[in-house]
Amino acid sequence: MSLFHAHITRRAVALAAALTIGACTLAACGSSTTPAPSVSLAPAPAAQRLAGVCPDTLTVQLQWQPQADMGAMFQLLGPDYTVDTNTKSVTGTLVAQGKNTGIKLRLKSGGSAIGFQSVASQMYVDSSIDLGLVHGDQIVAASAGQRVVGVTPLLTHNPAILMWDSAAHPGLNLRGLAASHATVVVSKEQTFPTWLLAKGYVTKSQLDTSYDGSPARFVGDPSIVQQGYADAEPWEYEHDTPAWNKPVASGRLSELGFDPYASNVSVRADRLAQLTPCLKKLVPIVQQADADFVTAPTATDKLIADVVAKDPAYATYSLAEARYASGILKSENLIANENGSVGTYDPARAHAFVTDLAPLLAAQGAKVDPKVDPATLFDPEFGDRSIGIR
Repeated sequence: MSLFHAHITRRAVALAAALTIGACTLAACGSSTTPAPSVSLAPAPAAQRLAGVCPDTLTVQLQWQPQADMGAMFQLLGPDYTVDTNTKSVTGTLVAQGKNTGIKLRLKSGGSAIGFQSVASQMYVDSSIDLGLVHGDQIVAASAGQRVVGVTPLLTHNPAILMWDSAAHPGLNLRGLAASHATVVVSKEQTFPTWLLAKGYVTKSQLDTSYDGSPARFVGDPSIVQQGYADAEPWEYEHDTPAWNKPVASGRLSELGFDPYASNVSVRADRLAQLTPCLKKLVPIVQQADADFVTAPTATDKLIADVVAKDPAYATYSLAEARYASGILKSENLIANENGSVGTYDPARAHAFVTDLAPLLAAQGAKVDPKVDPATLFDPEFGDRSIGIR
């Protein structure tokens, strides 16, 4: 297992179990691909035609199974999509606001589907992958050994949270964690616990790195504080955890200053030059998809829920949860910059968090380039600042 995989939630337990047990064998299941519906799509304008500039099928490695925090990528997927339960992927026409760009898009699931390897490492193992979704701290962590370059962030602000039972901790907020003496249960693969400790927001004795994605610990011991994501666990614990089924209190780590860009569309550093002509046309299309998704997510929420439902090995991801997640992305302003632009980098901000995180990640054993220039990890060249939510 990679040291820096993206998500560890309770869905990890269900997904890993499903993939290990297997819903059925290939011999028993027959075809693993759903038939594509017959559709006719109008061609995209010339500026958005990607044929001959990008790969005929653009393959993107996701950090987890399909869910709403990668909604922009599914916004790009045409209605002719097919789900392949063998390869844990979905493929369809790559569309720009519903119009045919002339190429296909393949989205490959991460997590259990790639043995819990980090997306950056998988991009170096599997040469068929053109782009990957990589969180900002993982980009820094891989900067020496398996460097990838972020070209546009799907999430401008990080959705990581800590959550707790408000009855057990009335009035608690993140800045009061150390004084609360509460046990803070996290997974050892995460970066933020080391950051919280370095900044004095928790004490070493508070940190418990045994979190395995299961809700059992939280349900059995409401005195703990536990990691999660704003767009996932609060809904899951309130609506889909029978032993709990009530709200949880939470705070986003970005409130304290832990806010690396999340779900960065990234390219291997050694392929950046080769894919630059493609990226110049593609990135604005991705930005517009991100803006369109957060503005009107209903159709894409349904698409994501449908893709998950077509593969019995996936952990359940209902339309209700997708709607909750996309609503959080909008209501908590996780996608847009403060000026309303979507999918662009602020070089000063990138420099600040790379400088902040690099020594902590190196201390955890990551192969961090000590002389890395943040501008080479988060490339502002491709983003169009005129695209956004106004």
